[in-house]
Amino acid sequence: MLFANSVYVGLVLNSAHKLATYAALDQNLNLIALADADLDDVLASLLAQKSVAVAVNAPSQVNHGIIKKNIQKATLPPSLLQAADMRTAEYELRRHGIVIRGTHTKESLCPAEVRAGFAFYRKLSKLGFQAYPGSDLSRQWLETNSYACFCVLLGIRPLARSTLEGRLQREVLLYELGLLIRDPMIFFEEITRHKLMNGLLPFELVHSSVQLDAMVAAYTAWHAIHKPAEVVRLGHPLEGFITLPVAALKEKY
Repeated sequence: MLFANSVYVGLVLNSAHKLATYAALDQNLNLIALADADLDDVLASLLAQKSVAVAVNAPSQVNHGIIKKNIQKATLPPSLLQAADMRTAEYELRRHGIVIRGTHTKESLCPAEVRAGFAFYRKLSKLGFQAYPGSDLSRQWLETNSYACFCVLLGIRPLARSTLEGRLQREVLLYELGLLIRDPMIFFEEITRHKLMNGLLPFELVHSSVQLDAMVAAYTAWHAIHKPAEVVRLGHPLEGFITLPVAALKEKY
C-alpha cells in the first residue's frame, strides 16, 4: 500500500488473530483503503508512506491510578474508589456522559486487544513516529476512541453499533462530514416490497461497525492535522491523551 500524498489512517485492533481493521483517507477525504491486515503488514505500509498520521482506537498507556489517588485524598466512599479505577481520560469522558471501558494498572491484566495496542504504540515509537502533536509532521500517532468520536460528532450518544440503524447513523455522519464514500441513503433506495418480504435487504451496502470505527479514527487523524485548533485532548502525560475531533465538549451526552 503506497500512496503519493499525505495519508490519514484509523486503526482498530482485533484480539483474536493479531489482525487490525484499518481505513486510510487522503488529504481530500477520499477513502483510499479499507481492509483487514496483520499488524506487521500495517506497520510496513505505514513506513512506506511519505507522510502519515495514524489514529489508534486503543489505550496508549496503562492506568497510573491518578484519578483514584485524587479521590482517596478527598476521602470519598470505597465504592467510588472502585468505580474510578480508570485513566484520567476515561474518567473525564465519563464526566461528560461518555462511558468507555477503563484501563487496568497492569499491562498483563489488560484484554488481548489492549495489550496488542501497547505493543503497536511501542513499535511506532521505535520506527520514529511521534506522539501528536509532534515536531515531525511526516510521522505522527495519536490515541482516540471511536465510540467517543461518534458521540462528540453527533452531539448525542449513538444508537447501538451492533444494530443496522446504528451502523447507518454512523455512516450518514461520516458522509455528512465530507468523507468521499458512497451515499448511505442508497440502502433505502434498494429496498423493494419483494426484497423485504423475502428477507433480501441489501446489508452489503452498509459498512460493518468495526469498519466504521476505523473510518472515524482515520477522520480524527485527518482532523487533528488539518484543524489542530479544533481538537480536544483529554488525559494526563503519564497515562496518555485521547484526541477527539471537535473544538469543545458538551456538558453531557
